[in-house]
Amino acid sequence: MSILQTTALKKYYGTEPNITRALDGVTFSVEQGEFIAVVGTSGSGKSTLLHMMGGLDTPTSGSIMVREKELAKMNDEQLTIFRRRNIGFIFQNYNLVPILNVYENIVLPVELDGDTADQKFMDEVVQMLGMKDKLKNMPNNLSGGQQQRVAIARALVTKPAIVLADEPTGNLDSKTSADVLGLLKRTSSEFNQTIVMITHNNEIAQLADRIVRIEDGKIMG
Repeated sequence: MSILQTTALKKYYGTEPNITRALDGVTFSVEQGEFIAVVGTSGSGKSTLLHMMGGLDTPTSGSIMVREKELAKMNDEQLTIFRRRNIGFIFQNYNLVPILNVYENIVLPVELDGDTADQKFMDEVVQMLGMKDKLKNMPNNLSGGQQQRVAIARALVTKPAIVLADEPTGNLDSKTSADVLGLLKRTSSEFNQTIVMITHNNEIAQLADRIVRIEDGKIMG
C-alpha cells in the first residue's frame, strides 16, 4: 500500500519568461516500510520535493497524498496537526532546542500534541540509538553524531507514517555518517518505518532499498 503518493507535482517560482521550475511534474509513490533515497545535484529540486511531501510548502499544481489524505485540502491548523502526527523530520542541522535536555527534545513533538510518549517504544528507540545514558545531557554537550541521533529519536517517537530526512549526514564525518545511516536502516526494518532521505551522495544512497533520481525538477527513470 502506498503511504505517500505525489501526482504531477509542480512548483514554479517567478513569471514568464523567468520561470524557475523547481518541480516539473513529479509523480512517484512510496510503500509502507520502504527506505528511499532521493538523489540529485544541488538545485535539482530534491529539497523542494521533501518540503512538499512534508507539507512545509504548497505546490503550484498536482497533489500529495499521505495516508490517503490530500495535504492541499487541509487548512494551516489541520496541516500542522496532521504533520505533527504523521511526519517525522530529520534535518542536516539537527534543529534541537538548546534549552531542553535530550529527553525533553525527544518527547517535544508528542507533548506539543497534548499527549504522552509511549515509554516502552521510546526506551526501545533510545536504546537502539545508543543514547540511554545521555537523556539528561543538554544538546551543546553532545557531538554532532549524538545530536543527530537525538533528532532521529525525536522523529520516530510519534510513530509517524513517514520520516523525511534532509541530508541527515551532511554535517557528520564518514564514520559517524555510516553509523547514523545504519541506524536509519535498522529503524526502517525493525519498526517498519517508512523513510525518504534526500542526499547528493551516491555512496550514501546505495544503502537505501530504492533510489529515485531527480534532475531539473523531473524524476529520471
